[in-house]
Amino acid sequence: MSEFIPERHRIETASAPVTGWDARSLGSACHVGLDVHKDTIAVAVAEPGRGEPIFRGEIANKPKAVSKLLEKLSAAYGGEVIEFCYEAGPCGYGLYRQLLARGHECRVVAPSQTPRAAGERIKTDRRDALKLARLLRSGDLTPVWVPDREQERMRDLSRARDDMKAQERKARQQLNAFLLRHGHHWPSGKTRWTPAHENWLAGLKMAHPWEQIVLQEYINAERAAGERVAQLTDHLMRALPQWSLAPVVDALIALRGIDKLTAIILLAELGDLSRFDSPKQLMAFLGLVPSEHSSGGRRRQGAITLTGNRHARRVLIESAWSYRFPARQTKHLKAKAANASEPARRIAWKARTRLCGRYRTLVRAGKNTKLVCVAIARELCGFIWDIARHEMPRLAVAAQ
Repeated sequence: MSEFIPERHRIETASAPVTGWDARSLGSACHVGLDVHKDTIAVAVAEPGRGEPIFRGEIANKPKAVSKLLEKLSAAYGGEVIEFCYEAGPCGYGLYRQLLARGHECRVVAPSQTPRAAGERIKTDRRDALKLARLLRSGDLTPVWVPDREQERMRDLSRARDDMKAQERKARQQLNAFLLRHGHHWPSGKTRWTPAHENWLAGLKMAHPWEQIVLQEYINAERAAGERVAQLTDHLMRALPQWSLAPVVDALIALRGIDKLTAIILLAELGDLSRFDSPKQLMAFLGLVPSEHSSGGRRRQGAITLTGNRHARRVLIESAWSYRFPARQTKHLKAKAANASEPARRIAWKARTRLCGRYRTLVRAGKNTKLVCVAIARELCGFIWDIARHEMPRLAVAAQ
């Protein structure tokens, strides 16, 4: 990579000094766009003002190469704070943490929110880095929330369980499809994957030895996937007491439809819910608000936006199904909320009465039950946010 010489220095040596702006007054000496890939990072620098960003080449995506880049930039800009940005992607947050540790600013931005011209048909690493630097300087990028290391570890654990659950579901579908092709099926009125169902599978006799081998392999695959799910669930439960958000988990399970595992998934994906200023922000973040296309006097709303975190959205919609039953204080619900605080139990009962009545009202109005559950999940977000808002100050006081 060529030597880093600030553009303003090069202009001043060629002509009269440039006046009219000051890097310090704008908060950062320069704005750096990084197009990050597995092996390389494309670098572009935009200085304060209206000048075009300058492409500075590519470096290896390694901590040592990034450190050399920071040394060159710091030397070129007199050790001032530099603002970096790159798009969220599969490379994670290691670069973000390295830049913050060196005393600089960094934003990890949402790729879906990066402005793109309608006629833009050429995409290269160089162009992407230049665009990021330009948009960072103009303030047109939307940053994403970056979890800390503890939060990321819990999220990795919950997502690993989710992946294993998907493999278990796929293995069960393959086993059922194989049996159906050969004329075997479990009675429709009985529950599958119970001990009785397992005994029925073990006793099946196929017409040919090769088919028997295939059956046994499908059964083994389903059992192995189930064991992995059980192991990861156990790891989650053992990690829960050491997690800083464990008291919030105890508070959230006071809500109907939310058990300990669901609360862990929600908080592992969303983190500190008090970072949302209002329930509407949380609903929009989860993609549970209706999409809209309005122009002039015409206003049209469609299905939910489906943006944001799909893992949290899925478990919320699953939880919303439980509100089709009447609001009651059952023994199970009381036991489930035993470790919750008094404000959490009060909010949970308010949610139960509100959402159960809301479900019945919408169904009587002729609404599709799936759409009703999405509407209930959207309102459930508000009660979850309210519980977290009450619990987080208590955690801060306990930490002190």
